Amino acid sequence: MNDGFFQEQREQSLIKARIVSRYFSAWANVILATQKRYPEHPQKMAYIDLFAGPGRYDDQSKSTPLLVLETILANPDLTGRMVTLFNDKDMANIESLKTAIDRLDGIERLKYAPAFYNEEVGDEIAKMFGGVQMVPTFFFVDPWGYKGLSLNLVSSIIKDWGCDCVFFFNYNRVNMGLSNEAIRHHMASLFGDEQLNVVRKECRNKLPEEREMIVVQALCDALRNNGSRYVLPFRFKNDEGTRTSHHLIFLSKSFRGYDIMKEIMFKESSENVGGVASFEYNPRDAHFKQGSLFDMLSRPLDDLQGMLLQQYAGNTVDFNELYEEHSVDKPYIRKNYKEVLKALLADGRITAVHAKTDKPPRNGTFSNDMRITFGG
Repeated sequence: MNDGFFQEQREQSLIKARIVSRYFSAWANVILATQKRYPEHPQKMAYIDLFAGPGRYDDQSKSTPLLVLETILANPDLTGRMVTLFNDKDMANIESLKTAIDRLDGIERLKYAPAFYNEEVGDEIAKMFGGVQMVPTFFFVDPWGYKGLSLNLVSSIIKDWGCDCVFFFNYNRVNMGLSNEAIRHHMASLFGDEQLNVVRKECRNKLPEEREMIVVQALCDALRNNGSRYVLPFRFKNDEGTRTSHHLIFLSKSFRGYDIMKEIMFKESSENVGGVASFEYNPRDAHFKQGSLFDMLSRPLDDLQGMLLQQYAGNTVDFNELYEEHSVDKPYIRKNYKEVLKALLADGRITAVHAKTDKPPRNGTFSNDMRITFGG
């Protein structure tokens, strides 16, 4: 856990913990429902935090492990199924976390007592996860810098059904490390050898904003090529809102997980222009809600409308199929698509009926079961 991030950037750290704990809750309920439908399969799931940090911080705020455990303890169905594993190379953090967990109300109700490890995260841990079939597991990877982050680790922990991961990294440390030959092996573990060479070349003489876009896009591409079908980044700005400090990246093989996390990140974004979220937290935006003149005049949903009319011209498609096919790697959520489609329906540029009943949508509604026909 990056203590400096917490101490220096209190708000951003709270947002990070909230995103992780809210997704964990939603993920656990999805896995739980599936396991109940198939009782012949193993009735177990896990939460693993590889850089767990202490239990509480200087101001006594709860760390992510405590928030996750409180979610588990609030649901009797989870207390008998959830395995929790907390690792940190700093033994002082492990001792602090153990003490805080022991003080949680109802901790004795867990069927599986939390397990604690004091290990350096590296190739050996990646090999260990890669060599076993995992129960559905949510991984949180939050290192101090870049050590421990690798494509091998990510591919090993999300290879099995129901395994999702969030990792949080210090963008500035990665950015500075790109051109440092002394730590080239760490950067190569994160991007891959070939991709690292490409990134280094593309970043030359680029403005900071352009460089960041290249670095994050290259990392997302590398993760997709190593087993993460769905990759969703969320950016954190520093207190002044002038530069990026960290990125949180969600990884999954499941569109449902991707969709759930996208909704969570949408709600936690500090800026929303025309109904479209920024997918970043900027303290400046959070404190000064009045948008710029550009924001007030901007109509980003017009872009979505144009894309849909072009891509689906002359075609008939079910809403869920369209949404899953079109929304990946775009900043739009389900609500945005429905708003655009309702407007197109009102303008007579599409027709829509319920896929099962052939009835048109009621005024002002647009359900997930709609079948849409676009004009040619």
